[in-house]
Amino acid sequence: MAKKTNYSYAGIAFIILVFGIIFIPKIIDRASNSDIIRDESRSEDLSTTPANNSKQSKSDLVYIPNAEGEHKKVPSFSFTNQYGQTITDKDYLGKVYVIEFFFTTCPTICPRMNKNLVEIQNEFKDFEDFGVASFTITPDIDTPEVLKAYADNYGITNPNWHLMTGDEEAIYKLANEGFYLYTAKNEDIIDGFEHSGNFALIDKEGYIRSRLKSPNNPLIYYNGIISEAEGVDDEGIPQEITILKEDIAKLLKEE
Repeated sequence: MAKKTNYSYAGIAFIILVFGIIFIPKIIDRASNSDIIRDESRSEDLSTTPANNSKQSKSDLVYIPNAEGEHKKVPSFSFTNQYGQTITDKDYLGKVYVIEFFFTTCPTICPRMNKNLVEIQNEFKDFEDFGVASFTITPDIDTPEVLKAYADNYGITNPNWHLMTGDEEAIYKLANEGFYLYTAKNEDIIDGFEHSGNFALIDKEGYIRSRLKSPNNPLIYYNGIISEAEGVDDEGIPQEITILKEDIAKLLKEE
């Protein structure tokens, strides 16, 4: 890998292009027809304390459409977590959660991503309906025992944070087709793998959600590499952990 901030990697541009060709026209069309659910209020309480987190029907976060123009939902999955338990997409229903793809021997972006996720975990430690789904892209290496040691090392304590391993083909299909979060093997780079450094945000019903960057332009994914403390990376790209926290708080308030 060329630089630590090179979180796009080869091939990600292609995924973005495909996503744009398929989905952006649908998003624009649905926005123009008021089909994207949003709420213009900016006065809502974004407290990360459950007692102060009064419920509301829907926030201003939009639904991301799939190829058929419907709300894009998390595909079905079934993998094994760090405790040897079988975890499926149904275990996350009723919870707001963040999705990432990583591997324990990654020397570059994964440590930074998971430090940011631990910070988010600690911010929402009092919420029983918040979780994280981490899928390893090296399942032959990342056994449940290895994942458990990794979780302990990073201070992962949220009972709804599952680090999952399983069938390699199923994991890569989930990443590339289920979420369009690019993942691939590449023998030409240092660790032999390349993957997106972005996080996906999922609501309590299992739909992918995000904020709008402009009236017809959803953020879709959140940069998971740059920390709040850094502010921006060495290429001037701003961190998105702050807005991810804000959007998690919004989804936690939804009925």
